[in-house]
Amino acid sequence: MDQLTILTRHQLPSSPVIIKRELCCALSFVFILISSIIFFNHGGSWESLLFLPRTLTPNQQIGACDYSYGRWVRDDNFPIQLYGENCPFLDPGFRCRRNGRKDVEFLKWRWQPHGCDLPRFDARDFLERSRNGRIVFAGDSIGRNQWESLICMLAQAVSNQSTIFEENGSPITKHKGFLSMRFQEYNLTVEYYRTPFLVVNTRPPIDAPAQVKSIIKVDELHWRSTQWTTVDVIVFNTGHWWNKEKIVKMGCYFQEGGKLNMTMNVMQGFRRSLQTLKSWTTKNLNPERSHVFLRSYSPVHYTNGTWDDGGVCAAEMEPENDTKKLRAEPWNNQYISDVIEQMKYGNRKFQLLNITYMTEFRKDGHPSRHREPGTQDNAPQDCSHWCLPGIPDTWNQVLYAHLLSMEFRTK
Repeated sequence: MDQLTILTRHQLPSSPVIIKRELCCALSFVFILISSIIFFNHGGSWESLLFLPRTLTPNQQIGACDYSYGRWVRDDNFPIQLYGENCPFLDPGFRCRRNGRKDVEFLKWRWQPHGCDLPRFDARDFLERSRNGRIVFAGDSIGRNQWESLICMLAQAVSNQSTIFEENGSPITKHKGFLSMRFQEYNLTVEYYRTPFLVVNTRPPIDAPAQVKSIIKVDELHWRSTQWTTVDVIVFNTGHWWNKEKIVKMGCYFQEGGKLNMTMNVMQGFRRSLQTLKSWTTKNLNPERSHVFLRSYSPVHYTNGTWDDGGVCAAEMEPENDTKKLRAEPWNNQYISDVIEQMKYGNRKFQLLNITYMTEFRKDGHPSRHREPGTQDNAPQDCSHWCLPGIPDTWNQVLYAHLLSMEFRTK
């Protein structure tokens, strides 16, 4: 056997290996190139991939749309305003233009999810699907913001507005306890319960140390929860009161198992309270009837200070357009995401209402200095709540989209 034959025998087998390796590299490059083109053509950005999905993972269901990630698109022709400030169910503090805001630019933007569209909000359809039912919002005043938004959005489909009324005769300006708006024509109530911590916040034990001014019972859901057992839709939110500065200023400490815990920190207390919420919902809500949403954190946009230290946002007239300037994800979202994943089993209808990323852009949507009539000129600006009409309308569009995908209809 000559040297050429020996050489050929040893070289031939390596040729296909090289070809396969080069082919794999070429195919990988083509795949990445096509994926990138598709992604960016839909308005994607690498920053949007890095901001929240690490914690609040997108919907992995095949064919499902993740409405949480996208971009704000200016559209002067889009019917963004689903109602006006003349809606009788708005708190005076949310009527920003009536309170002196001159610009309307913040109303000319619509949310465009990556790779899909938000279904058009159909108030009449929403009302029909909810007939003879109960929709409840439970949480802090940002939840109230969303509740008022939904009432006004639904009211547009009711010709006789006098058939919408608060069941107990309470004014919309009532800020404690609960409010229940009845849509008489549909035998539907849309209710709000003020429960900033979701769990019980009350007076301390008699023998508590002097610095303890109040306690949060992390293992006991708010006593109003007895009124939620027959809901068809419930949207929980919490977070804005769960910060060290507020809780320390309140002289507030945590209690569990009937015992005061002086060393439990805010993050531990928040996580434990969400476990209490999970336990209550799985034990007390009918999985065939109740659609449960836990809304993610609504960002604030104070600059040059905090809410009680000179923070402002009045100069903001447009959404943020640089994703690199978005603030870090709030720590609350990690625990919210965890508890939602734990609640998803069997036929239970639990869903994360993830509004953080879309809302982080909207530094222009707050009341700022245009607060309710009678507010002093030197009062802190409001860069936490939202003008109405405004950003919470989009949250409710996403809520409606989720309910459609869940085939929601009262029985």
